[in-house]
Amino acid sequence: MIDDHARPVGGDARALVEALDPEQRFAVLAPIGPVCVLAGAGTGKTRTITHRIAFLVGTGAIPAGQILAVTFTTRAAGELRGRLRVLGAAGVQARTFHAAALRQLGYFWPKVAGVALPRLVESKIALVARAASRLRLAPSRTELRDLTGEVEWAKATLLTPADYPAAAAAAARETTHPADVIAGLYSAYEEVKRDAGVLDFDDLLLLTAAVIEEHRWVADELRSRYRHFVVDEYQDVNPLQQRLLDAWLGERDSLCVVGDANQTIYSFTGASPRHLLEFPRRFPDAHVVRLVRDYRSTPQVVALANALIARAGAAGGGAAGGGAAARSARPEPLKLLAQRPDGPAPVFTEHDSEPEEAAAVADRIRALLAMGVPASEMAVLYRVNAQSEAYETAIAAAGIPYLVRGGERFFDRPEVLEAVRLLRAALRSAQDDRPDGLAAQVGDLFAALGWRSDDPPHGAGAERERWENLAALARLADDMVGDDPEATLDRFVADLADRAAHQHIPTVEGVTLASLHAAKGLEWDAVFLVGLVEGTLPIIHAQTPAQIEEERRLLYVGVTRAREYLTLSWALARNEGGRRSRRPSHFLDGLMPRSPASAGGPTRSGTGAAASGESGAGGQRSRSRSAVRCRVCGRPLAGPAARTGRCETCPADVDQALFDRLRAWRSARAKEQGAPAFVVLTDATLMAIAERRPTGVAELVSIPGIGQAKLDRYGEDVLALVEGRALPLPEPVPAPATAPSSSPSSPSSPSSQSG
Repeated sequence: MIDDHARPVGGDARALVEALDPEQRFAVLAPIGPVCVLAGAGTGKTRTITHRIAFLVGTGAIPAGQILAVTFTTRAAGELRGRLRVLGAAGVQARTFHAAALRQLGYFWPKVAGVALPRLVESKIALVARAASRLRLAPSRTELRDLTGEVEWAKATLLTPADYPAAAAAAARETTHPADVIAGLYSAYEEVKRDAGVLDFDDLLLLTAAVIEEHRWVADELRSRYRHFVVDEYQDVNPLQQRLLDAWLGERDSLCVVGDANQTIYSFTGASPRHLLEFPRRFPDAHVVRLVRDYRSTPQVVALANALIARAGAAGGGAAGGGAAARSARPEPLKLLAQRPDGPAPVFTEHDSEPEEAAAVADRIRALLAMGVPASEMAVLYRVNAQSEAYETAIAAAGIPYLVRGGERFFDRPEVLEAVRLLRAALRSAQDDRPDGLAAQVGDLFAALGWRSDDPPHGAGAERERWENLAALARLADDMVGDDPEATLDRFVADLADRAAHQHIPTVEGVTLASLHAAKGLEWDAVFLVGLVEGTLPIIHAQTPAQIEEERRLLYVGVTRAREYLTLSWALARNEGGRRSRRPSHFLDGLMPRSPASAGGPTRSGTGAAASGESGAGGQRSRSRSAVRCRVCGRPLAGPAARTGRCETCPADVDQALFDRLRAWRSARAKEQGAPAFVVLTDATLMAIAERRPTGVAELVSIPGIGQAKLDRYGEDVLALVEGRALPLPEPVPAPATAPSSSPSSPSSPSSQSG
């Protein structure tokens, strides 16, 4: 039974606002109706929206059971539920979009359709593989993943197969197959799904919206149940999710949205900040609140974050996928105001190779551990998951425990399953000889698994990981006792079940390794941003201005994860002794400090922070970089134009037949290597080749995107194609007998797309 009359702790709803800052208080006290909270990183957005919800419940304005709060990850939904429970608003529904839709559709579908809801598949990959087989396509594993991503993008943006080619071209989607082939695959995928009688996660949202739109009694019943809606991370909503939200709302406007356009990093999945930026236009009477007081990071980290995002095109958010309308609607960008005391300056380090960069990170982690920073309060963040191996090796060699975020689910690990089974068995046995207190009982039970709180295994490895996972469960028991000294074993077991159902994992004592996408919403005392080189951040396939700026926002998200210690590093070569041909990310231009020891160029390990965001405050690297100029008009180029070697406004002279030959050759080489097409050469590089038509090695290497490695591997082929000589293509890879396996991944968490 939902308690619609829950009250905040102490019974005094007004006490909820006393500890809030003025802007947070304004958001909490805003009247029922449209409210837009523009919340910068570290400004207490979750605190603000949970206090607003608890205030509405505590004052009797809206019963708890009539509020639905939605977000994008199970972890975030679990955090919302936990905070609301402490504030006395446990009856509020806090779910992901997909979990809310599944609950509603599971209830209404049998009444509407007369049959049970079809089975839900957690991954599209197997169905996409079957659809590809029907079309006599033989994609590699990598191509299959990318094709699945295109189907997901199309569905999230409400495209039909017929709509896909034009929309993909407009969005500059770089794909492994021609757009018409992907459109056919999308259509075949829907047929395969219908034949199998199953639904995917996108269908959940689409069908829920359709049932509400097409059946008045469903809309009336659902809208009478939910009177007020709260949407967290609203900058990441996609058109399909917005359609469902509109169906829930109907003609009402009791909606509170929270977001930050500077943190839009999922537009490759169809997300757009347009709905956040245009909220005041859609609801002219909306109360708009700007949260800018950063309680997370030191002034030094905040200054670097502000300087980074200040250099973004359209002030860091207008070009995030919303187009001209979003740019014109964008309010003044959020500039964070640090509230914490001063801390150490961010550190910039350059290394000869990736192994040396990883070793330096491990050394710094060891030093921070000696200073008393817990391993669980440190993170190494990278652009793509493939970068983790060097850091796993270096950190393990240093004997430091670590965990890779995005790997095996915590509650699926053998020792965790065993511990939960033991706790449940103890609950059923009702023995009288247990120690007093929940924490002591849990420790006593875990001793049967060979775990002792005061005896962790030395170094890293499987045994240490097992110990840390059990220790994380034991700390949950300690935390529960801290909140309620009368907490019992049955309540603890129920809490674990809820956490497992929503994948709300506890803190494990170890250094976190994660992609920048997976780090969204998290924070640590010390953060290492690694591999910051051109081609990795921004990623090589980011070609349009909007894509480049999204990469900048991704770095901004990484910077704002740090509370106190921040290190930014890069390596000039992949392997030790390799050619030092890499360039640091141009996002660092103007941010690095001048080194007093090198007359304007930094030492190999420079420290300091850009305090103002002025370009003159940043340091220069020891190696100068000659400006790239337009080959037509001679003007200096920057950003994506530097990659093509021509201003966007200057006339192009593309040999279309050569460009088509190059693309066909690239597709064959990519399939042969089992890699995405852009890994061979990007569209921008192919376009530049088709424009310049190089006649020799010297002209070829002058084209952006052609370095020594590309020249060695592909130079002979490219020059032959320019001359018009045909190349034999490799035999097509036969279709697999069965669909490739894939770890299930909820579409509400796009971290699987990050690398």
